[in-house]
Amino acid sequence: QVQVVESGGGLVQAGGSLRLSCLASEDILTINSMGWFRQAPGKQRELVADITLSGIINYADSVKGRFTISRDDAKRSVHLYMDRLKPEDTAIYYCRADRGWYYSWGQGTQVTVSS
Repeated sequence: QVQVVESGGGLVQAGGSLRLSCLASEDILTINSMGWFRQAPGKQRELVADITLSGIINYADSVKGRFTISRDDAKRSVHLYMDRLKPEDTAIYYCRADRGWYYSWGQGTQVTVSS
């Protein structure tokens, strides 16, 4: 199964920016879609953004205009650039690879936005 590993989380002040990266163990051109999800304490995991093999991008309404997802096929990576961060963006961010018949999740990376 494909494995994914996240990196790039950290502590940032409100209004700041961070870039998260997700590295896949296999060619992401064989993966239907790559996505970022997040889970805040006491809340369900939710979709932040995803990008399909054909380049279709979907964002959660709460991050539209602030977050940008991109993919680097040559480096088997997907990135999430987060700008104008808010305290409510604080969560563990997970990368997910959708192979169609199974999902692979990373361990997650913590993003904390201080007010």
